[in-house]
Amino acid sequence: MCVGLSGGRDSVVLLHALDGLRVRGLVGALAAIHVDHGLSANAGTWAGFCTEFCRQLGVPLDIVHVEVPRDDGEGIEAAARRARHRVFAGCCADWLALAHHQDDQAETVLFRLLRGAGVAGAAGMPAERSQAGGPRLIRPLLDVPRTLIAGYAAENSLVWVEDESNADCRYRRSHLRQAVLPRIEEAFPAAARTLARAAGHFAEAAALLDELAQADRATVVAAGGRIDLLRFNALPPARARNLLRNELSAAGWRAPEARWLDEALRQLATVGSDSQTCIATPDGEVNVYRRQLYVCARRPPLPAGAIFWLGEARLAWGDLWVSFVPTVGAGVSRRLLAGTRVCLRCRQGGERLQVDARRPRRTLANLLQEAGVPPWERVRLPLLWSDDRLIWVGGMGVDASFACREGEAGIVVAWENVAPCTAANGTAAG
Repeated sequence: MCVGLSGGRDSVVLLHALDGLRVRGLVGALAAIHVDHGLSANAGTWAGFCTEFCRQLGVPLDIVHVEVPRDDGEGIEAAARRARHRVFAGCCADWLALAHHQDDQAETVLFRLLRGAGVAGAAGMPAERSQAGGPRLIRPLLDVPRTLIAGYAAENSLVWVEDESNADCRYRRSHLRQAVLPRIEEAFPAAARTLARAAGHFAEAAALLDELAQADRATVVAAGGRIDLLRFNALPPARARNLLRNELSAAGWRAPEARWLDEALRQLATVGSDSQTCIATPDGEVNVYRRQLYVCARRPPLPAGAIFWLGEARLAWGDLWVSFVPTVGAGVSRRLLAGTRVCLRCRQGGERLQVDARRPRRTLANLLQEAGVPPWERVRLPLLWSDDRLIWVGGMGVDASFACREGEAGIVVAWENVAPCTAANGTAAG
């Protein structure tokens, strides 16, 4: 188990308590991770405190430095949280324990309600959830009030560091914590416990909406697992909105605003039989091609110019790796590559490819269209050139004039898409 250790009182208490359980044999191997966001002049002091605290406990500590964009549309707090959770998702552990408690949950619910959150947002933080490819995230203190945590710290003579931003009411969550919730609790003494309980009710409702979305998806799914747009548009608006929200959530996107969902439904309802629609969000795009829905994550830009191959095992191509595997009797002929300049380039338009020696050379545009490759994927395909001759296209294969003969030394070129559309296949080779 790994503990997210900020150095504040809550995470210090969590690590200390879990270490006590480890000593008693109730918890297995224990470690800690500290994320340095680089946002405070005291960051070095906090990291130093965590280092010394973990040394005293005999717990291994990993300190990770991240860069937080200061121009994020949702604010620096949200940007820092996303950077932190990217680190947590890459942590090498079975479980990643965070120290959020009952008062944090109440604050989260109130904060999200004031931002107009739906049922899923009002459910607050889950006590546990999976992370794609990472440890299971758990919050063991989520039902524990702040007063009990403070009592534990005092009883065990624990010390901690204070993040000055927690008292800075310029930050919205800090303002809620310092100014709003205390006033609410004057009139409603059990406000934190009540809001946390409400989060449980919202979570139950959100789970039911997820089940409804999956049931609706089964009625609108087309061949290949994609959503058929005609069937999708036949759903009642509230259920179509719920299904689209569920699709975006499954892709790891932030919850979209209600007005964005309404606009998306309006556009999807007016898509023609041959039209292509793109609806953008900060996390990616919702595309329509051949009356089917694609949820595509935002992807890094492609190289502006050519990338020359000098014999490397693989070359980076945006979010792709293009690999070159030596072989015999397959792929691109090494003999024909000798003495030429080999490079990867983007499509420019007008390219032609002969995928079969028995058939004529054809425009790449026609080949991709016949193969059903969506337009937004066509522009990202890696094209391999030998001098001014196109010899290979990702997903299409080797040009017949450069194909390796039987028994001849060759190179198999392959590409792997590490961030594909959720409805598309992830790998291809030629």
